[in-house]
Amino acid sequence: MTPQIATILGLVLMFIVATALPINMGAVAFALAFIIGGVWVGLEGKEVLAGFPGDLFLTLVGITYLFAIAQKNGTIDLLVHWAVRAVRGRIVAIPWVMFVITGLLTAFGALGPAAVAIIGPVALRFAKQYRINPLMMGLLVIHGAQGGGFSPISVYGGITNKVVEKAGLDVSEMAVFLTSLGFNLMMAIICFCAFGGLKLMRRQELSLADAQYVPIAGDQASHRGFAIEGHGALVTPGGGTLSTDPLALEAVSITRDRVITLIGLLGLGVAALIYNLNVGLVSITVAVALALISP
Repeated sequence: MTPQIATILGLVLMFIVATALPINMGAVAFALAFIIGGVWVGLEGKEVLAGFPGDLFLTLVGITYLFAIAQKNGTIDLLVHWAVRAVRGRIVAIPWVMFVITGLLTAFGALGPAAVAIIGPVALRFAKQYRINPLMMGLLVIHGAQGGGFSPISVYGGITNKVVEKAGLDVSEMAVFLTSLGFNLMMAIICFCAFGGLKLMRRQELSLADAQYVPIAGDQASHRGFAIEGHGALVTPGGGTLSTDPLALEAVSITRDRVITLIGLLGLGVAALIYNLNVGLVSITVAVALALISP
């Protein structure tokens, strides 16, 4: 068996093992790289590691670390709070708020699945609370994540742009980003119209009658009885809840840590886009600075 065939079989085995068993796919990949490359082919350790994408790994670690801090200190909650409050009771705008917020998260480097995992539950709570089609809400969150996912400072955008560069193709990074954004925006509009968006446009602005409050034994409702902690509200790191009532959003406040985190995220964008600095190094630096300021 040639090394090429062995490598392909190793890839197949990696996916099977990681899917069937609770074992990290990356760990399986490292083990197979050592077995096939080091033991079978006879490569030295440094030769095996030469193919490891260190820059991409650094970006993944830095971005994941930074957004974990942003989620933990409530900065993501604050962004949702501001965005939903800005719609001023217009139900039809809520799905698009979720589209934009998820897109912003991935555009600033968050992985698509992570952004969907953060915003998805909040969006579905809004959908249940105000009788919005949950399928449409979920699709807009997903397309928002994909729409922002190919920005020049995102993980997927970075991978794509490097592959294009190595292939010798002259393609603008912004062209890749805007093409993805435009396609996903078009798909979001189609999903919005196909799954109840037109009906939402005919509904009046948000009123108390729009909310569906379903008391559950043992639960305590949040502000004005709309969001049910554990069911209809997002529990914030401070122990409060992010209410799903756009008319009563006092649960999330501006704190020093959240302001500093927002400045750090903006700084990441400026450093990567304007000064062309390494996204992984900048994101880790910002994350470490945030951890030092508020350990």
